[in-house]
Amino acid sequence: MKMTTKGRYAVTAMLDLALHDGDGPVNLSEISHRQDISLTYLEQLFGKLRRHGLIESARGPGGGYRLAMTPDEISIAKVLYSVDEPVDITRCGGKQNCQNDERCLTHDLWMELNRHVSDFLNGVMLGDLIQRNNVKQVAARQDLNLMQLLQQKQ
Repeated sequence: MKMTTKGRYAVTAMLDLALHDGDGPVNLSEISHRQDISLTYLEQLFGKLRRHGLIESARGPGGGYRLAMTPDEISIAKVLYSVDEPVDITRCGGKQNCQNDERCLTHDLWMELNRHVSDFLNGVMLGDLIQRNNVKQVAARQDLNLMQLLQQKQ
């Protein structure tokens, strides 16, 4: 299985949003700066996340995005599936046509691994991640860096 940038960025951006959700709507440019993700790319990802009901947008001054559910209700799997990130270790996408249009010798092994990965990702919630000390430490550093950047611009 290879996780694409799309999946990694979606999870990172959602974790950032979850960490800052209590402060009111979060501006995408802040997430962009903190996580070093292109604003244009975030806009595309957040469009998909909004359509899947994981986030809500708030318009106007002070607008931005907030979670549509609590962090404890949003699994990493939901985030990945919302941005069309497949979680599949097989070469055939489960179609059993990976070796000359036939089932390969190791198909069941890879399907079983798919189930384990899926179960794991379904069992990890954003709420679990925001409680981790290392996540809190990185978030504090990123917030400080963003504040310093904003002060330099003034």
